[in-house]
Amino acid sequence: MSGQLTQRGALSLLLFLAPAVTPTWYAGSGYYPDESYNEIYADEVPQAPALDYRVPRWCYTLNIQDGEATCYSPRGGNYHSSLGTRCELSCDRGFRLIGRRSVQCLPSRRWSGTAYCRQMRCHALPFITSGTHTCTNGVLLDSRCDYSCSSGYHLEGDRSRICMEDGRWSGGEPVCVDIDPPKIRCPHSREKMAEPEKLTARVYWDPPLVKDSADGTITRVTLRGPEPGSHFPEGEHVIRYTAYDRAYNRASCKFIVKVQVRRCPTLKPPQHGYLTCTSAGDNYGATCEYHCDGGYERQGTPSRVCQSSRQWSGSAPVCAPMRINVNVNSAAGLLDQFYEKRRLLIISAPDPSNRYYKMQISMIQQSICGLDLRHVTIIELVGQPPHEVGRIQEQQLSANIIEELRQFQRLTRSYFNMVLIDKQGIDRERYMEPVTPEEIFTFIDDYLLSNQELTQRQEQRDVCE
Repeated sequence: MSGQLTQRGALSLLLFLAPAVTPTWYAGSGYYPDESYNEIYADEVPQAPALDYRVPRWCYTLNIQDGEATCYSPRGGNYHSSLGTRCELSCDRGFRLIGRRSVQCLPSRRWSGTAYCRQMRCHALPFITSGTHTCTNGVLLDSRCDYSCSSGYHLEGDRSRICMEDGRWSGGEPVCVDIDPPKIRCPHSREKMAEPEKLTARVYWDPPLVKDSADGTITRVTLRGPEPGSHFPEGEHVIRYTAYDRAYNRASCKFIVKVQVRRCPTLKPPQHGYLTCTSAGDNYGATCEYHCDGGYERQGTPSRVCQSSRQWSGSAPVCAPMRINVNVNSAAGLLDQFYEKRRLLIISAPDPSNRYYKMQISMIQQSICGLDLRHVTIIELVGQPPHEVGRIQEQQLSANIIEELRQFQRLTRSYFNMVLIDKQGIDRERYMEPVTPEEIFTFIDDYLLSNQELTQRQEQRDVCE
């Protein structure tokens, strides 16, 4: 033999020269027995293909459904799948590329990536409230969907939408709007008289009748004014209802509630007296009570009532000068005549010539008007028994009454002293020397006047000037 032997020939020669032995096969060793020739062969290791840029179809030819591949080969335009070829992938209109946009033919005879074309779709359009839509080609590209509304509704927004290449619909979602306001009818206007002794009347009514012209749904009904069953004062009151439907359309209605108060003619207070009335003083059921100033007594009906006929019951009383009865059995009987009517200023002196007594009487005589405005009656206790004198105005008191008054009010005969008693018979102030009428008036005005007397004092402030 000349030259080098092949790997397989050399192995055969060596096997013939060696002594005959029983071949041993090791599983997985890469060797296996050939019983026909009694030879052992070695597996040939697969060799990597030799790279050859001249092979026109090194990789399989690219074929993209609904798209195309634009390839550039090192060997020129006719080599569309040779080694090193680079292809740009794209899809037809209406399709979207999924995967690699650019692939290359590799030495492994495979392309460097995969891709495919998926048909483009828009999302399914939702149904609009009180409306619908129809489409020319479903959710595919260039499909046009037209909107329409149910009867009684108006379309606001885009009437048509088109599926675009980016997978979105053109425009925006329209809405169907209820343009008709609801129908509403209020109760009839009503009039009512105020209840006795009240200036108000309780008024009831049924709620308004409301109906929507579109879907029949009323979302809200508002009331402007008092609720049914409220107490309404005298006069006219406007009650307004407003109804809203789902589309915020609104409709309103109104009615009048009129409340009247039966009134009697205004009463005049009696001369030397005043009135106290319930409620407004002249309305149906009001009661007015007559009162007389201190030093006066009521003669006649004590109170009158305003009746439903708008007339007062009874007749007006009068206030007559108070009659003081000095012919009583005790000082208590005398004082009871002044209870809640007059205040008393009791002046005590040892004799008529007492300097303090003469000074005090002189000042009081100049202030009779102010004392009368404040309901003050003067009682004088002057002298010593058995010539002691007691008098109220021009009426003389008995010796027994004088003695009881002194003991009851703790008035001494030894020196000048005075006591001021309120309308409840309570000793409120004592004086051991003369005081000016202004001091007495100030004390009474600040501490003893009732609210009613304060009001009268303000009205009669200039009477004595």
